[in-house]
Amino acid sequence: MTGINAQPSQKTVLVTGATGYIGGRLVPRLLEAGHTVKVLVRSPDKVAGVPWRDKVDVVEGSLDDGDKLRDALAGVDIFYYLVHSMAAGAGFEAKEEAMARTAADAAAAAGVDRIVYLGGLHPQGVQLSTHMRSREAVGKVFLDCPVDAIVFQAGVVIGSGSASFEMIRHLSETLPLMPAPSWVRNRIEAIAVRDVLYYLVAAASLAGSINRTFDIGCRQVLTYAGMMKEYAAEAGLPYRVVLALPVPAPKLAGLWVALTTPIPLSMAVPLVQSLQHDAVSDDHDIDRYIPQPDGGLTPYRTAVALALGKERDGQVETTWANAGAASDPLPSDPDWAGHKVYIDERTFHGNVDPGHVWTVIEGIGGRNGWYSLPLAWQVRGWLDKLTGGAGLLRGRRHPHSLAHGEVVDWWRVERIDRGKLLRLRAEMRAPGRAWLELSVEPDGTGSRYRQRAIFFPKGLSGRLYWLAVLPFHSLIFPAMARNITAAAQKLADADRAPMTP
Repeated sequence: MTGINAQPSQKTVLVTGATGYIGGRLVPRLLEAGHTVKVLVRSPDKVAGVPWRDKVDVVEGSLDDGDKLRDALAGVDIFYYLVHSMAAGAGFEAKEEAMARTAADAAAAAGVDRIVYLGGLHPQGVQLSTHMRSREAVGKVFLDCPVDAIVFQAGVVIGSGSASFEMIRHLSETLPLMPAPSWVRNRIEAIAVRDVLYYLVAAASLAGSINRTFDIGCRQVLTYAGMMKEYAAEAGLPYRVVLALPVPAPKLAGLWVALTTPIPLSMAVPLVQSLQHDAVSDDHDIDRYIPQPDGGLTPYRTAVALALGKERDGQVETTWANAGAASDPLPSDPDWAGHKVYIDERTFHGNVDPGHVWTVIEGIGGRNGWYSLPLAWQVRGWLDKLTGGAGLLRGRRHPHSLAHGEVVDWWRVERIDRGKLLRLRAEMRAPGRAWLELSVEPDGTGSRYRQRAIFFPKGLSGRLYWLAVLPFHSLIFPAMARNITAAAQKLADADRAPMTP
């Protein structure tokens, strides 16, 4: 039997998908295991703020560039392929398979010892959804190439910030009585993200040739409705009743998921489609190669408790939402010449020090809110969700700190100069490009808070859109500036209070 080395040797590994949910958590664990880590990213700025940035070799490149990929794989022992698009459209499957072939060819040319891929758990002999079929095809590309491959197949991954967990959480919390499609009765074997990472790290140390798939899961089988009920029990919610209707309705269910959870429609539909069949391990052969982690595999409810605890304590490492596209940079002021741009600027002077103002700025959004007319923000968020946008439900990873590239509701952090400037780029549906800048600077004994909403309209519809939202802006933005400064003043007063005799 081939198995894990008793004393794993240090390897040089390349991780693709390092800005994603799994990849972003895998990198630090590979470093902890003593491996030398390289990451391939299209935009190096997206990893500029991660804690492990200075411990890895960052290579800029794309998976469809074979030459660049071969260069990146030079001297690499283990190649982690953790990329799978949730996009759709004509040619999607062919493009995914072509990228996998390019990666396999590059790995073979570079003399890589092993490719490790994370696919989806699915039954045999059924008609799979487009995305599940694509993931199966990618795994087959690696298994058929000259390089040894390990293809893990996992079902619903439970962890703080994962799309699957957020879907279960928000569906469970929305309604105590929920009509649902028939697939909520399907049998699901979930797996905790910590166990997925354990297997991925262990794959680097397996001796010999493997070249096969492994089903991985928690060994506990529930229906999807049962998973929602278990979540509700762990979260302290009243008992949930889920009524399974005799229709599969994946697209309609995807729309419902998009409206009631942070998951956008483009991701919700493929997630729902992947639940149309049972997802249970066919075998437990993985135990012959990799022993279970100390203490055993994590039961579903324990995984839920751990995820809730991480979110409550503000210790979420990565989220599905932060794995989006690189920012579209805000044009510099001189480049605006000759182009139409709308700016709503507010300035507020206060007697509070800049540090307390910055604390409020960096904590904006998510459960902390936007400091003006919550109902107006919620209405705009729902309108965005109805048109397929991000809406307000995405929240933020940490309640008090932000990093470049992170999500804040329907915004993404494009630039952060800590203590001075926060620039957010809008990811809502709009006929143009939009940014929100919040900044603070010293002003005598106090501070000067500056707030700019910037909009680059696209065509006539963009100009009409700006005119339509002007009443909304005239209500929320002045109040937002005042309330942010007032909140900073309260923080300052609270800090001074203990020192008062």
